[in-house]
Amino acid sequence: MPILDQIPWLSILVFWPLVGMIIILFMRNESAIKSFAVWWSVVPCIITTYLWFAYVAGGGSGFQFVERAPWIPQLGITYNLGVDGISLPLLWMSTIMTTVALAYSRNVINTRVKEYFALFLLLEMGMLGVFVSLDMFLFYVFWEIGLVPMYFLIGVWGGARREYAAIKFFLYTLAGSVFMLLAIIAVYFRTGTFNILDAAALAPFAGEPVLQILVFLGFFLAFAIKVPMFPFHTWLPDAHVEAPTAGSVVLAAVLLKLGTYGFVRISLPMFPEAFNLLAIPIALLALIGIIYGALVAMAQWDFKKLIAYSSVNHMGYVMLGLAASAYLLPYIGEGGLGGENRAAYANTAAAGVNGAVYEMLAHGFITGALFLMVGLLYDQRTHTRDLKRYGGLFGLVPKYAGFLILFAMASLGLPGLMGFVAEFLIFRGAFPAGSWITVFALLGVLGIIFTAALFLWKVIQLILLGPPAPEWAEGEHKLLDLTRREVWILAPMMLATVIFGIFPGLLLNLINPSTLDILASASNVAVALAPFLR
Repeated sequence: MPILDQIPWLSILVFWPLVGMIIILFMRNESAIKSFAVWWSVVPCIITTYLWFAYVAGGGSGFQFVERAPWIPQLGITYNLGVDGISLPLLWMSTIMTTVALAYSRNVINTRVKEYFALFLLLEMGMLGVFVSLDMFLFYVFWEIGLVPMYFLIGVWGGARREYAAIKFFLYTLAGSVFMLLAIIAVYFRTGTFNILDAAALAPFAGEPVLQILVFLGFFLAFAIKVPMFPFHTWLPDAHVEAPTAGSVVLAAVLLKLGTYGFVRISLPMFPEAFNLLAIPIALLALIGIIYGALVAMAQWDFKKLIAYSSVNHMGYVMLGLAASAYLLPYIGEGGLGGENRAAYANTAAAGVNGAVYEMLAHGFITGALFLMVGLLYDQRTHTRDLKRYGGLFGLVPKYAGFLILFAMASLGLPGLMGFVAEFLIFRGAFPAGSWITVFALLGVLGIIFTAALFLWKVIQLILLGPPAPEWAEGEHKLLDLTRREVWILAPMMLATVIFGIFPGLLLNLINPSTLDILASASNVAVALAPFLR
């Protein structure tokens, strides 16, 4: 369809929420604002779904729907957008989770309604812009745009300690952004371009490991804080606990993925030597995050804080997969250390990156849903997150219990659900990598055991099983089960968790070609390390 091919889909997708935000600013009726925001956000879901089918029909590889125009020609900055098999599913998930969060907010947000829904649409624009940017300066602009609305969403509509959590979130993220800006400038001075793909092809600082590591660390700090990796994670529990439920959903589902996406899109292809040399320390930090996140989550009695710390655990798996792939780069390029086993090393490295991207998507749907499950209890029913006050909800609210069991099992990695596929691929990429990576992967299995224990004990047993707590079984506080509207809100995450758990090829066939492209270009540069590593 030639006419459809000429439409600037990515520009429409990115700036559609901004137009919606402007329209909301001129509206007065609060009920109309809520309905408008939800239905306006459905359009990006439709666009990304169309782009998915069109991308596959267009060959399913490389960058498609590319838009490029001069922006600040004096500095070589271009308006450059495009998507590949890694960014497209993340875009799709982001639009769905934004619509889910806005639909949930309709019955919860009753103060400063106009500002809330306007800021949420602005946040969506920032998130989508990061995933489609192919210019580093544009990437940085959208990265910063998302920071402002999230600060206000936490600081205005959050809990009792909302101002502290909002400031902490802002300062941590801003500090990382400053280092990233310095690194972007360094890359520009070396390559003469802000184009992410062109800069990666020019291999900036190749053969200069010390200088490359310094620039790599500039990006690393920004991305690691966003992930967040241990020990940069301390802003996350406060932000999650104090944020409104919809804010926690989007924070977990999308905003954390901006950091891991940055590692895949910029750090791995642009600084393969530095990533390789620091792979073991990064894998160690990932391992600490895996075990620490699960154990600290197990110690929580605040339902929301428990889910927040489980995010530290799951994002640790993402970084373990990426670190394992980076470690193998000198083994998969031509003339590298892999020799005749180069293809086997390449398959292992691809599994690590594929698993990391799959975990980004799985964590987005599953943990986003778990935060919604917390909100459905706290915001609209019990107004408490204290796990000690629950018990026996299975008999009182069976629909709620069914959804909670499904998402808890998905989070602990039950086969047949999305979380299992992601973790299986990550360990498939980490176990054969060798050296300390294999040791860290073996120890990382403890994280799965601890995660299973915390969800089986703290979530399923304490909340759902046993005799019903009297205060929720009768009287004015008697719990009501999920409404039809609430079931519809949870349905997209349920379907994604089950369908992509049973048919992982639907995603992997999209992700894998882009993964191979990144590894092919990065490994050819990293092969220069081969003599050094021998």
